[in-house]
Amino acid sequence: MSPSEQEKKKSQKKAYLKAIPLRSLDDVEVIKHELSLGNILVLKVTPLARKSVEDVKKAVNELYGFTQSIGGDIARLGEERVVIVPNFIKIWRQETGVVEEKASTAA
Repeated sequence: MSPSEQEKKKSQKKAYLKAIPLRSLDDVEVIKHELSLGNILVLKVTPLARKSVEDVKKAVNELYGFTQSIGGDIARLGEERVVIVPNFIKIWRQETGVVEEKASTAA
Protein backbone atom coordinates (compact mmCIF):
# COMPACT_ATOMS: atom_id res chain seq x y z
CA MET A 1 0.00 0.00 0.00
CA SER A 2 1.45 3.36 -1.00
CA PRO A 3 1.74 6.24 1.50
CA SER A 4 -1.11 8.12 -0.23
CA GLU A 5 -3.37 5.06 0.01
CA GLN A 6 -2.53 4.76 3.71
CA GLU A 7 -3.41 8.42 4.28
CA LYS A 8 -6.70 7.99 2.44
CA LYS A 9 -7.55 4.92 4.51
CA LYS A 10 -6.79 6.76 7.75
CA SER A 11 -8.97 9.71 6.73
CA GLN A 12 -11.99 7.54 5.90
CA LYS A 13 -14.56 7.80 8.64
CA LYS A 14 -16.14 4.62 9.96
CA ALA A 15 -19.88 4.41 10.32
CA TYR A 16 -21.42 2.11 12.89
CA LEU A 17 -24.78 0.38 13.05
CA LYS A 18 -26.20 1.02 16.51
CA ALA A 19 -29.33 -0.27 18.21
CA ILE A 20 -30.66 2.31 20.64
CA PRO A 21 -33.72 2.06 22.88
CA LEU A 22 -35.86 5.21 22.96
CA ARG A 23 -36.64 5.59 26.66
CA SER A 24 -37.40 9.30 26.95
CA LEU A 25 -37.55 12.51 24.93
CA ASP A 26 -34.05 13.28 26.26
CA ASP A 27 -32.74 10.44 24.06
CA VAL A 28 -33.63 12.45 20.93
CA GLU A 29 -30.54 14.66 21.30
CA VAL A 30 -28.27 11.62 21.67
CA ILE A 31 -29.82 10.09 18.55
CA LYS A 32 -29.32 13.32 16.58
CA HIS A 33 -25.67 13.40 17.64
CA GLU A 34 -25.12 9.77 16.60
CA LEU A 35 -26.73 10.46 13.23
CA SER A 36 -24.55 13.55 12.78
CA LEU A 37 -21.50 11.32 13.28
CA GLY A 38 -22.68 9.25 10.29
CA ASN A 39 -23.95 6.25 12.22
CA ILE A 40 -26.89 4.08 11.20
CA LEU A 41 -29.45 3.77 13.97
CA VAL A 42 -32.12 1.21 14.76
CA LEU A 43 -34.40 2.63 17.44
CA LYS A 44 -36.61 0.48 19.60
CA VAL A 45 -39.55 2.71 20.50
CA THR A 46 -41.33 0.25 22.81
CA PRO A 47 -39.74 1.50 26.07
CA LEU A 48 -41.09 5.03 25.51
CA ALA A 49 -44.36 3.78 24.02
CA ARG A 50 -45.11 1.96 27.28
CA LYS A 51 -44.93 5.33 29.05
CA SER A 52 -46.43 7.70 26.48
CA VAL A 53 -47.52 7.19 22.87
CA GLU A 54 -47.69 10.98 22.54
CA ASP A 55 -44.00 11.26 23.45
CA VAL A 56 -43.16 8.64 20.82
CA LYS A 57 -44.99 10.74 18.21
CA LYS A 58 -43.14 13.88 19.33
CA ALA A 59 -39.78 12.13 19.24
CA VAL A 60 -40.33 10.54 15.83
CA ASN A 61 -41.61 13.81 14.35
CA GLU A 62 -38.57 15.68 15.65
CA LEU A 63 -36.21 12.98 14.37
CA TYR A 64 -37.99 12.96 11.01
CA GLY A 65 -37.47 16.70 10.62
CA PHE A 66 -33.84 16.50 11.66
CA THR A 67 -33.14 13.55 9.37
CA GLN A 68 -34.70 15.39 6.42
CA SER A 69 -32.67 18.52 7.20
CA ILE A 70 -29.37 16.62 6.90
CA GLY A 71 -30.45 14.66 3.81
CA GLY A 72 -30.76 11.36 5.64
CA ASP A 73 -33.57 8.82 5.53
CA ILE A 74 -35.93 7.38 8.14
CA ALA A 75 -38.36 4.47 7.99
CA ARG A 76 -40.41 2.27 10.24
CA LEU A 77 -39.40 -1.37 10.72
CA GLY A 78 -42.56 -3.05 11.93
CA GLU A 79 -44.40 -1.87 15.01
CA GLU A 80 -41.50 -1.50 17.43
CA ARG A 81 -38.54 -0.16 15.47
CA VAL A 82 -37.45 2.82 13.38
CA VAL A 83 -34.30 2.93 11.26
CA ILE A 84 -32.49 6.22 10.62
CA VAL A 85 -29.60 6.56 8.20
CA PRO A 86 -27.24 9.42 7.28
CA ASN A 87 -27.21 11.16 3.91
CA PHE A 88 -24.83 8.71 2.20
CA ILE A 89 -27.32 5.81 2.62
CA LYS A 90 -30.85 5.49 1.26
CA ILE A 91 -33.52 3.10 2.51
CA TRP A 92 -35.09 0.91 -0.16
CA ARG A 93 -38.87 0.84 -0.05
CA GLN A 94 -40.89 -1.74 -1.90
CA GLU A 95 -43.67 -0.18 -3.92
CA THR A 96 -46.98 -1.13 -2.36
CA GLY A 97 -49.32 0.56 -4.84
CA VAL A 98 -51.56 -1.50 -7.06
CA VAL A 99 -50.48 -1.44 -10.68
CA GLU A 100 -53.34 -0.51 -12.95
CA GLU A 101 -53.63 -2.68 -16.02
CA LYS A 102 -54.56 -0.81 -19.17
CA ALA A 103 -57.40 -2.41 -21.04
CA SER A 104 -56.60 -3.08 -24.65
CA THR A 105 -59.02 -1.64 -27.15
CA ALA A 106 -59.88 -3.57 -30.28
CA ALA A 107 -60.32 -1.47 -33.39
